[in-house]
Amino acid sequence: MAPQPRTVGRATRREGGFHHLGARIGEAGGMERTATAARGRPAPVRWLAALPTSAALGILVTLLCVVGLVMVGSASPVISLMTYHSPWTIFIRQTLWMVVGVAALLIFARIDYRKWRKLGIPLVVVTIGLLFAVLVPGLGVTAGGSSRWIGFGLLRLQPSELMKLAIVVFAADIVVRRMDRSAPAKQVIAPVVGVLVVAAALIIKQPDMGTAMVLSCTAFGILFMSGVPLAPLTKVLLAFTGIAVVFAVSDSYRRDRILSFVNPGAHQSGSGYQVWQSLIGLGSGHLFGLGLGGGREKWGTLPNAHTDFIFSVVGEELGLVGAIFIMGLFFALAWYGFRAAGRAPDRFGCLVAVGVTTWITSQAVINMGAVIGVLPVTGIPLPFISFGGSSLVITLAAVGILMNIALQERSGRRSPAARHRLVRA
Repeated sequence: MAPQPRTVGRATRREGGFHHLGARIGEAGGMERTATAARGRPAPVRWLAALPTSAALGILVTLLCVVGLVMVGSASPVISLMTYHSPWTIFIRQTLWMVVGVAALLIFARIDYRKWRKLGIPLVVVTIGLLFAVLVPGLGVTAGGSSRWIGFGLLRLQPSELMKLAIVVFAADIVVRRMDRSAPAKQVIAPVVGVLVVAAALIIKQPDMGTAMVLSCTAFGILFMSGVPLAPLTKVLLAFTGIAVVFAVSDSYRRDRILSFVNPGAHQSGSGYQVWQSLIGLGSGHLFGLGLGGGREKWGTLPNAHTDFIFSVVGEELGLVGAIFIMGLFFALAWYGFRAAGRAPDRFGCLVAVGVTTWITSQAVINMGAVIGVLPVTGIPLPFISFGGSSLVITLAAVGILMNIALQERSGRRSPAARHRLVRA
């Protein structure tokens, strides 16, 4: 009689060169989903688990984009009329950016993700150069007190958005190359954190604290999931967090934002005004909302209703049900994103999938947390939902890379004989 299997952990992690990657992402990504376990789940869960990862990602992103287009159209008429003398201008611009973004997604989904490894360092160098250019008077475009764009007219690029993609590709490549050579942990962590520090400093200078936070979550997410030792990674993370806190309270504007987040009601006529109005809008939506187009806060009471605070408009017009639906879509996107990572053909694909998923979900959490008053306001858009050109196009392009990884995923199920070989390996 063959010996009974005791564990598949070490064998599973060793397969495909993942080593200890599987310890942190294997189960989260759904590497081993047996038919027996699936039969014990409710029908909707079985259907979701059986849906191909690439198809699920496509459906979820489509739903988010459609909801985003509808909500931008509902939240923007007043500001569009005041700025462009037409209630439809912002909606039309968002539609055009959506078309460009979907085209980018389809193109990137057809490009083998492995080809991005060669572009990691060049992409970081070019993007950091653009971040410097944004701060040069005459080159950078200033709007709302921030210098975040470069270009002219409608042809504007926000380099900080491109930096999110750059750091995903760069960090994944560095980690794979150096861990494959069994380099010490500091040689893996140092280049990633070095690029992060430079990029975050330039982005904060714009100022844009929110994007710097998303970059940090993305970089440390990749390092954590790569399996580098936790002791040195924790020290770097604590040091990085300490510097960020000191920097946040050293400026009066950022300090006021933090204080208003702690108690927005006490600052409702000043730094806490935006959060206070957002909470009023969310509260007035009740369970099913005031109806699409029926919101009142967007009529000049809530600043940035069609961009950073569009989730408040969702809650006001679609109610708690609509808000939970949006959060559910992001949760499902995270689940399928990590599943794509767990089933990726190689370590580079795994880490790129981790990076893209962490980037999108952390940005969504930070935005929604600010809107509902549980996190400080940082001024970042809600992915796929908020109005924005560079953010939408680059995020959709990143989803295209994620879908390409999912299209090449390894099978999540194995025959009993294959599982037995893994156990005996």
